[in-house]
Formats: sequence, C-alpha cells, structure tokens
Amino acid sequence: MPAATGRVTPGPGRVARVGSAERAWQNGEVPVLLIRHAHSGSRLENGRDDSERHLSSKGQKQAGDLVGTLERYVPQRIVSSPSVRCIETVEPLARLLRLPVETEQALAEGSWVAAIALVRSLAHEKVALCTHGDVIAEILVSLADEDHLDLGARPRQAKGSVWVLEASANRFMRASYLPPLR
Repeated sequence: MPAATGRVTPGPGRVARVGSAERAWQNGEVPVLLIRHAHSGSRLENGRDDSERHLSSKGQKQAGDLVGTLERYVPQRIVSSPSVRCIETVEPLARLLRLPVETEQALAEGSWVAAIALVRSLAHEKVALCTHGDVIAEILVSLADEDHLDLGARPRQAKGSVWVLEASANRFMRASYLPPLR
C-alpha cells in the first residue's frame, strides 16, 4: 500500500466544511470513512440476486459528489461490499485516486458482526469503506456502546452519506456525519 501523504489542503476554489470531520483533515489524523452506498432504486424483483442491483441516475450523481467530499481525506485503500451498488458508489473516488476497489464479504448486507471487526482492524489506516444501511447502523451502535462514541442526538445513514470515524489507541473517539449533497 502507498504511504500516507500527511496533511492535505483543498484544491483551488474548494471550501473546507467546518466541524470535527474537517478537524481530522486539518490535523492529519487518520479517519476511517464509512460510506453508505448511493441511491439504487427498489429491490430487484422476480427472485433476482439483489447484490446485482446498480445505482440509479440519482445514485450515480451521488457517487460523483462523494469524490469532492472525500478526496481531501486521501484514503490509501478503498474497500467495498461485493454488491454492485457499493462498488459503483466508490468507483469514481477510486479512479481519481488511482486505487483498486477491494471487495470484502464482511461489508455485505447482514454481515455486521464481521464488519465491526473489520472496522476495528482498520482503525489506524486511511481507508474508505462502502457498505449497507443495516451494517452501518450496527457498526455505529457497537462503537457507541463499546467506545462511548458520541453520534449526536439522531444518528443518520442516508444513501450516499459518510461517517468520518477517528480512532485513538484502540478506541474510536470522534464521529462526524456528512450527509449526501443530493
């Protein structure tokens, strides 16, 4: 894996968002970016495998928006659920950063126990993880319970959104929610 590049500044004309998510970027801390896949329409019918569902046109726009939101964090790895909609969500970011999209079964729908272990194992890497709403909810509940992570009054996980998770030692210390732009 390439070495971390340290502090990153926004490009010309870019405005950094204010909040603890930006603190991670400004201080050179290493966040885990927990991404919910972008909009993908309704579940597939006729018994077809739902993991093959593609992004909708709205989801494709959300995936493009994520590039501008996440490029400043310069993840060194991009890891996704094997579901097509998750892979398609992070492909624009992967292209920009010239990184492969690694697939990981632990991020698949319903795999939240394995996903929690994966997130903990990657706590000190600059990594973007793309997964599903049910998995994100369980990861957040686990981190809130075990690490006393403050998720705010009403934690959300809209399609195309991101949680920026920051760890110190063996504990997640801060979490910031970045809603989708559309």
